[in-house]
Amino acid sequence: MQFLKILFWCLLAFIAAVFTLGNWTSVPIKLWGGMEALVNLPLLLLLTFLAGLVPTLLWHSTLRWRLRNRLTAAERALHDLRVTAAPVPVSTLSPEAVVVVHPVDPA
Repeated sequence: MQFLKILFWCLLAFIAAVFTLGNWTSVPIKLWGGMEALVNLPLLLLLTFLAGLVPTLLWHSTLRWRLRNRLTAAERALHDLRVTAAPVPVSTLSPEAVVVVHPVDPA
C-alpha cells in the first residue's frame, strides 16, 4: 500500500512538472491605478489554488477542534453523572450476624 502512495505522489509531481514546463508563460494582471503585473501562469495557478485551500483547511480544523472539545465535555459530564449516580454498596449482614474469630494462643 505504501508503494502505491509513493507512486501516486511521484506521478502527481511529474504531471505538475510537465504542466509547469509546458505553460511557462507570463500572464498580465491588471492592478489598481493602471498598473500591470506580469506573473508566470504556474505561479498564478498555485496562488489561486492556495487561496481556496487555506481557508477551507482552517475552517475544517476549527470545526474538528470545536467538535473534539464538545465531545470531551460530554464525556466528562457523563463520567461525573456515572460517579454520582453509582449506588453505594450496602452490607446485607446485620451486626449480630458478624462472627469475630480470635486466634487461639497455644501457650
